[in-house]
Amino acid sequence: MKLATIRIGGQTRAVRIDADAAIELGAADLVEVLRRPDWRSAAAVADGPAHPLDGLDYAPLVTAPEKIVCVGQNYRNHILEMGRELPDHPTLFAKYSRSLIGANDEVVLPAVSEAMDWEAELALVIGTEVRNADEDEARAAIAGYAVLNDVTARDWQYRTLQWLQGKTFEATTPLGPWLVTPDEVPGTSGEMRCEVDGEVMQSTDLADILFTPVELVSYISKIITLAPGDVIATGTPGGVGHARKPPRYLADGTVLTTSIDGLGECRNVCRLEKA
Repeated sequence: MKLATIRIGGQTRAVRIDADAAIELGAADLVEVLRRPDWRSAAAVADGPAHPLDGLDYAPLVTAPEKIVCVGQNYRNHILEMGRELPDHPTLFAKYSRSLIGANDEVVLPAVSEAMDWEAELALVIGTEVRNADEDEARAAIAGYAVLNDVTARDWQYRTLQWLQGKTFEATTPLGPWLVTPDEVPGTSGEMRCEVDGEVMQSTDLADILFTPVELVSYISKIITLAPGDVIATGTPGGVGHARKPPRYLADGTVLTTSIDGLGECRNVCRLEKA
């Protein structure tokens, strides 16, 4: 099952993406849907207003998640290209919801940064409140998977040892186009790609991941309760612009395309922030 949040007439609507139409689920966005105990069965049989698939205006998959938890240094090839050792524990940081944009929205390149980089990532969305989860509980808590790009201001990220300031600029993080439930796609197999103006920059099998989605849910839930609609961005593979020699960054007009087998793609044009 594929679920999404779309914009219609200045409002958002949660929908199920069928083969021929998007069917409204009777909720403003997926967070509202996922807070229902019976969300899976209710979404599967919903028969609200239908919308043609062509021209859908995708909002961020979840518009106001309680938490966005991100994982750094989680693909072996990326860790090595950055000259670091494999970590013993997940490296965690956060984003805020204003950083999120839809699958085809413009990425805003902040005027204060000269080093905006790409980071293709597999995202997972929590569907059940979970705390201190074991492996089975963690697996059951995953509502589904989506495509994300953790567009990063490298010059701000490395101002200090803490990464937050480079990771959560407004309107920089595509998330979508839809959530695919685990029964339709395995979480850690398939190709993840990032293209910049049609040139492949990242291409990695998800199996290169160090800490799996299930392990991450279990680990993070020992720190804080994970709630329906929470997003976990599971890390990026090798091929980022900052590690290239010379470094390469996003520019005004750059087309950023992020895709994962079975999960669709985000295609975003980058635009400099207007004064």
